[in-house]
Amino acid sequence: MDLPQPRPAIGAMPPYVPGARGAADRLPPVKLSSNETPFAPLPSVAQAVAAAGEVAHRYPDMFAVELHERIGAFLGLGAESVAVGGGSVAALQHTLQAYTQPGDEVVFAWRSFEAYPILSHIAGATPVPVPLAAGGRHDLDAMVAAITHRTRVVLLCSPNNPTGPALRTDEVDAFMARVPSHVLVVLDEAYVEFVRDPAAVAGLDFLQRHPNALIARTFSKAYGLAGLRVGYVAGDPALIAPVRTCVTPFSVSAPAQAAAIVSLDAQAELAERVEAVVAERGRVADALAGLGWDVPDPQGNFVWLAAGERTGEIAAVLAEREPAVLVRPFAGEGIRVTIGSPEENDALLEALS
Repeated sequence: MDLPQPRPAIGAMPPYVPGARGAADRLPPVKLSSNETPFAPLPSVAQAVAAAGEVAHRYPDMFAVELHERIGAFLGLGAESVAVGGGSVAALQHTLQAYTQPGDEVVFAWRSFEAYPILSHIAGATPVPVPLAAGGRHDLDAMVAAITHRTRVVLLCSPNNPTGPALRTDEVDAFMARVPSHVLVVLDEAYVEFVRDPAAVAGLDFLQRHPNALIARTFSKAYGLAGLRVGYVAGDPALIAPVRTCVTPFSVSAPAQAAAIVSLDAQAELAERVEAVVAERGRVADALAGLGWDVPDPQGNFVWLAAGERTGEIAAVLAEREPAVLVRPFAGEGIRVTIGSPEENDALLEALS
C-alpha cells in the first residue's frame, strides 16, 4: 500500500531536541537544560493570566492589536512595525515563510539556534550553515562568502545560542555593507536583555542603519513567559506586512497576550531579576574558568562548555547524580548550561569539580 509521503526535506529533517526534563521516579532534577529563568512569574503577570483564563471559552484577539501597539511603543516604533507570533521561533518561521521558497537559501552561523535549519526546511528553503570562528563567534567574513544569488535571508544570533558571545556593532556594520540590499538580514535578539558588552550591536540602532533588516525578540527568557509562547519580529512596516500575512490566526493565546502586556509595565521588577542572572552568570563563568574551562564570552543567560568528544560522557555523568544535574549537550561539540538559581548553579559547579 502506498501511503502519503512528506516532502523530501521534511522527511529528512532533524527533530528539534528540547532540554532534558528528568525522570519521574527520581528526585526533582537541577534543570539547567533549557534557557529558562529560575524565577516564577511576577504576581501581576500571574493575576493577568488567571483573569484571561476566566474567558478561555472565547477566542483571543486574532490580531493582538493592543499587544502590537504596546510592543511598538516600547521599541519606539509603530504597531505596524511589529509582527507577533507564538514565541520568537514562530515569528522567525513566519518570516521565512514570507521571504523564501523552494530553491532559495538561508544563511546562518553554526552552531547556532537549533531551529534555524528546521525552519528553513519547513519554509522549503535550503539551509546554509557557516561554521563558527574561534571563541564561539560568528565568522561574518565566511557568512558573506556563503551568500549567493539564491540567498534570500541571513540569520544572525546575538548573543549566539548556544555559545554565548554577542555580535559587535562595528563587525555587523561592516558585514551589512557587503550584503546585497535585496537579502533580508534578521538579527535574533532572544537574549538581548542579558547583554553587557558595550560594543555589542543594538537592535534598534541596527534597524535604523539598515533598511533590509529585522530584529526578533521573545518574552520567553528575560520576561519569564516561556510556557506561554509569545515573541515577535520588528522592522520597517513594508518588511513586516508580509510576515503578518503568514501568522497563524489566533496563534497567540489570550493569557499570553495579557502576560506580555503586563510584563511590559513591569520593566523595573524584571530588570532586577535580569541583573541577578547576570551576576550569577559572572560567578559561574569565573568558577568554571577556575576549573580549567575556557568559557566563551557569555552574554546570554547560559554558558558554553566546549567539551568536544567528552560531551556525551560529561552530560551523562551529571544526569546520573542524585539529584540529576540536567544540561544541554550537543554531541561531539559541547554543553550549554543555563544559569539557574544560586543553589542550582552551586550544584552544577560541585558536580563538575
